[in-house]
Amino acid sequence: MTVDAGATERTEQQFPDNPWPALWALVVGFFMILVDVSIVSIATPALMADLDAGIEPVLWVTSAYLLAYAVPLLITGRFGDRYGPKRLYLIGLAIFTLASLACGLSPTIGWLVAARVVQGLGASMMTPQTMAVITRTFPPSRRGSAMALWGATAGVAFLVGPLLGGVLLDSLGWEWIFFINVPVGVIGFVAAARLVPTLEVHAHSMDWVGVGLSAVGLFLVIFGLQEGEGHDWGQLVGPVTIPVLIGIGLLVLIGFVAWQARGPREPLVPLRLFRDRNFSLSNLAITTMGLSVTAMMFPVLVWLQSVRGYSPTEAALLMAPQAIASIALAQPVGRLVDRIHPRFLPTLGLGGFAVTLFALSRLMTPDSSIVAVCVAMTFVGVTGACIWGPLATTANRNLPIHLAGAGAGIYNTTRQVGSVIGSAAIAALMSARIAAHLGPQAAEGFGGAEAASASAGAQLPPQVAEALSSAFAESLLMPAAVLVIGALAAVGLEQMRHHGRPPGR
Repeated sequence: MTVDAGATERTEQQFPDNPWPALWALVVGFFMILVDVSIVSIATPALMADLDAGIEPVLWVTSAYLLAYAVPLLITGRFGDRYGPKRLYLIGLAIFTLASLACGLSPTIGWLVAARVVQGLGASMMTPQTMAVITRTFPPSRRGSAMALWGATAGVAFLVGPLLGGVLLDSLGWEWIFFINVPVGVIGFVAAARLVPTLEVHAHSMDWVGVGLSAVGLFLVIFGLQEGEGHDWGQLVGPVTIPVLIGIGLLVLIGFVAWQARGPREPLVPLRLFRDRNFSLSNLAITTMGLSVTAMMFPVLVWLQSVRGYSPTEAALLMAPQAIASIALAQPVGRLVDRIHPRFLPTLGLGGFAVTLFALSRLMTPDSSIVAVCVAMTFVGVTGACIWGPLATTANRNLPIHLAGAGAGIYNTTRQVGSVIGSAAIAALMSARIAAHLGPQAAEGFGGAEAASASAGAQLPPQVAEALSSAFAESLLMPAAVLVIGALAAVGLEQMRHHGRPPGR
């Protein structure tokens, strides 16, 4: 009779009586690093004006952070298994906090982008550890509520970022969207050091060939996608073109997968995890969610400021109903996750989010009802609550404890790759649609004076306002279409196996 080691481990795992304080301590840092994805969205016009930069260089303030955040996640998830999630989390939080200080002190757009890269590296060390600690400290029967909090934190962070950013922009300046992280980071460090348990370290061997292949492949593909529009998908430097760069990256990733399947004694990405249907489909669905949330923010916030004339704080307040709805629904959704079929909530959420974005695109006109816009924003929060926590729970619940870090690293990598692609795609699409409605020079010049006018609430000529509204509304249809793919993936989710065989055994 064959003994199922993974199932035995899950059955005999001793869980703390009250793991919630540790989770709340981790949530402080997790919330902060995700706020820094969306908080810069509201500052786009201010950064363009103050640092004398166009829209594409300023979008790199977000893209560079996402790039540095996404590429190492596979590696840092495995490091958490090997060296301990608490240790990796604290090191990452220290790096993130110091980099935030450097961001606020940046004199040029180049310095700011460089500091954001370091910030992203710190964030990549922290994120997988939060999910790994949940998996290793909460029993399966209570994990849904814990993951619901994790998911609500992710959803609310994307929505609170613009509001907090707007308040800081209007009162203190763009530098303070980064300076605010310093005291929060110190508080989070002390809380995690005191409350997060030092968990048992698993004796993993490190797949250094896999580390190199995954890092190089992901970097080349993501960098190529981000730079493609700025170089007209042609020459990058010397004989290297964007398609060649992406092609080389894909070949390296194919080599990485082949190596994982045949090479190391203990692979960086255990491919057997993908034999679990829920893990595979949840990763696909969360990729579409990461892409769509990131892509949604830019056209909506720039439209509110440039076309409708709202200040950064006012524009962010119009998005606040999302956060309120997500917070209000976190607890009831968490209770439902453990009781109903796992496909129900994510399918409802992803499909509803797609419909909401389509409706919002119809409302993006120079004279539409702002009340209707607020209603649409509320539904963004409602649908998000049905996506973040339920998908995270479904992705990881069937996985063995000793692969918690690897599973968390893969899941967060796919989510962040989606965000990076969303950031690159929406930048290209917004530029293309503005050029289609106002001409190529308008797309290149939508910065500087225009940004200053927008942030000051200046009135645009009617024909320009109409053209920009159409461009931004059309851009919003892209994330709506991607969400349909996510909803179709969620339909395929199957019932949980609380104590079943781990995948691939």
